[in-house]
Amino acid sequence: MDKKYAEYLLNKTEEDYNLIAEDFSRTRFKVWPELIFLLDKYTLAGEKILDLGCGNGHFFDYFKNKGIDYFGIDNSEKLIEIAKNEYPDGNFQVADALSLPFPNAFFDKIFCIAVFHHIPSEELRIKFLEEAKRVLKEKGILVLIVWNFKEVKEFFLLSKSYLAKTLRLAKLDFGDFLEPWADKTERYYHYFTQKELIGLAKKADFDIKEIGIVRNQRGNRRNTYLVLEK
Repeated sequence: MDKKYAEYLLNKTEEDYNLIAEDFSRTRFKVWPELIFLLDKYTLAGEKILDLGCGNGHFFDYFKNKGIDYFGIDNSEKLIEIAKNEYPDGNFQVADALSLPFPNAFFDKIFCIAVFHHIPSEELRIKFLEEAKRVLKEKGILVLIVWNFKEVKEFFLLSKSYLAKTLRLAKLDFGDFLEPWADKTERYYHYFTQKELIGLAKKADFDIKEIGIVRNQRGNRRNTYLVLEK
């Protein structure tokens, strides 16, 4: 992907979430039950944990109840404003995931939930992973969770205006798509195969602990999770 277009997509994603912050926040008010086992497995009381792309902060109560030293960042000013109002005890700040405002080896764990699929281009994805690795302690853990689709063709069908965007799609990489949010905007996503995620992790020099798929009880929500160790 062209670097300028990748930067455009990064800026667009930030603007999109500021635009839809109130509506989006109303759809994210609790921890998805199917993720609890991952949170339980990779958190210990007293650990310093980064919620990377925390949105409206709806994971804060879970981490607080486990005795975690919590930090939440997001590049959306509007979502961080909502998080601060909803969870005044939380440590939230606006920050760029590609240039984290923390020293080296600062966190025990990083949770990045439904964020990585918004990062365009292989170059920026590797940079994202390397920056997360920088702020992790030795043997620290990064848990990545991204959208998963039952079939590759499914991500094309998700976009109602796919055919109308044929010319614009020429600028995108294979697996990229723009998904409408009501009539307000179209959010950028990338569909990852497990092979692709593993390849990116290896290029960032992470050790891979586990990879799998989680589904909600109704079976209409699927996510791929990847657990990496520094």
